[in-house]
Amino acid sequence: MTTHPTSPTSPTDRSTAAIDVQELHKYFGDNEVLKGIDFHVGKAQVVCVIGPSGSGKSTLLRCVNLLEQPTSGKIFVEGEEITDPDADVDKLRARIGMVFQQFNLFPHMTVLRNLTIAQEKVKGRGKDEAVEVARANLAKVGLSEKESAYPAHLSGGQSQRAAIARALSMSPDMMLFDEPTSALDPELVGDVLAVMKDLATEGMTMMVVTHEMGFAREVGDKLVFMDGGVIVEAGDPRQVLADPQHERTQSFLSKVL
Repeated sequence: MTTHPTSPTSPTDRSTAAIDVQELHKYFGDNEVLKGIDFHVGKAQVVCVIGPSGSGKSTLLRCVNLLEQPTSGKIFVEGEEITDPDADVDKLRARIGMVFQQFNLFPHMTVLRNLTIAQEKVKGRGKDEAVEVARANLAKVGLSEKESAYPAHLSGGQSQRAAIARALSMSPDMMLFDEPTSALDPELVGDVLAVMKDLATEGMTMMVVTHEMGFAREVGDKLVFMDGGVIVEAGDPRQVLADPQHERTQSFLSKVL
């Protein structure tokens, strides 16, 4: 298991949580996709969310930074309610890096420019500082030699690592990953997971929707199994994966492990 420098051992006090989700409901029309989700992510914790397609995993992740508007419930980011109608959503969102399944890089910009544009326009950094930060993060993900390349000339794994570097260049307090390896060829998955493991070791708070059970077992502090819009089971990843308590978890894991 990766050791996290400041990871709380038993984060029962939710007031200090990085992400705190309370009684979250989300409807799309008449379809209730999230049915009263209640959980939290402690600072410097890695929480992995698993479950079948359509279980609500990605919707939950997208609600955390209000890419999806919850129907009801509350979400707190470092103690501030992002779901409050009066919240400064842009300011709170700036603390949250997001990495998508599809890389969402600007195709007409070089890798370096993909990493600097939001720093300049959102963070207000000067060009030199933005480039310095971008290059440091490209080095972190092993892409220094690709700064002048365009996204079309990158492999899927390189594109995803560039997307991670772009998110890190905004200096977030936490990172959300929405199935970051599911669009990749199998031999490229390891490079992306290695970058994510390094982030965990450095103490980055992370919420990861994933199908990579090995990553969840090795790096995760908490594993959340979702099905049908509810959290069916949650706990230590090694315990849940080795000895799932709920019949639905057992059935799901028997198919994927």
